[in-house]
Amino acid sequence: MFLSLGLPTHLVDAGADLISAEAVMEMARAAETAGFDAVFTTDHPFPGDAWLAHGGHHTLDPMVTLSFAAAATTTLRLHTNLFVPAYRNPFLSAKMISSLDALSNGRVILGVGAGYLEPEFAALGAEFEGRNDYLDEALRAMRAAWTGESVAFEGTGYSAAGNTMLPRPAQSRIPVWVGGNSKRAIRRVVDLCDGWLPMPAPAKASKSLKTPGIESLDDLRARLDYAREYAESVGRTDPIDVIFMPRGLSMFSGADIDADAVVEDLAEQAAAGVTGVTIALPARTRAEFLEQTALFGERIVPGVKKL
Repeated sequence: MFLSLGLPTHLVDAGADLISAEAVMEMARAAETAGFDAVFTTDHPFPGDAWLAHGGHHTLDPMVTLSFAAAATTTLRLHTNLFVPAYRNPFLSAKMISSLDALSNGRVILGVGAGYLEPEFAALGAEFEGRNDYLDEALRAMRAAWTGESVAFEGTGYSAAGNTMLPRPAQSRIPVWVGGNSKRAIRRVVDLCDGWLPMPAPAKASKSLKTPGIESLDDLRARLDYAREYAESVGRTDPIDVIFMPRGLSMFSGADIDADAVVEDLAEQAAAGVTGVTIALPARTRAEFLEQTALFGERIVPGVKKL
């Protein structure tokens, strides 16, 4: 099972203890030593004040942060969870991502989402209502740019009439994982991408998160059945990674880590078809993060790697 550990770059009030080059590099090294496969960051360039006042958060820029993590490690994958292409011109995004992949010797995993914060879209000059169509378009545009060949592409508000992007990414194909619980998100995974990042969430939160809830493994199994059925209908045979989350561990949970319960939960998820998880530790300081990361490496990673 693939394990991606969240860097606590949303805890901006911690100052240099967590929000510094030294902190990011030390935490990334700790994740690699503990046996995690990747570290991840999220993407909120300019969130609205109302969302921030009701549990929202800031974060460092994902590409800048992951470049520091890359410089401090050798094998650790660099995972965006999630990057919102609609916030940027897709060719600018492609350049940032391919540069990180080239400099890290092919370690990028691009997790993307359509986005859900309308005030953030407005502040960035991005169209909210068309965000799903734009995401599909952006994925195609970025894939075209990463070939390193001349690109002719007509997009929404931009046009490439014969443009080339070099250097190419180090990977022959950057893995793209898509977030979202809707059937459209699942079809996007099958049609365009390599993996799915569903999010456990209560049904009552579907309006604010702009995606249906997933409240149980049974809910997830039903969506995995839909993914298999759709893949068969369009002739896709390539495997799809499914990256979920352990129950009781989130960036806002604040709960202690019950190692046995986490392993038991992930074994159940693996049996349902989950191939990896994103881990957010309840740490609020660098010392706590390093301690909890080491605990994970000692008590959880060995058992989970057998799944």
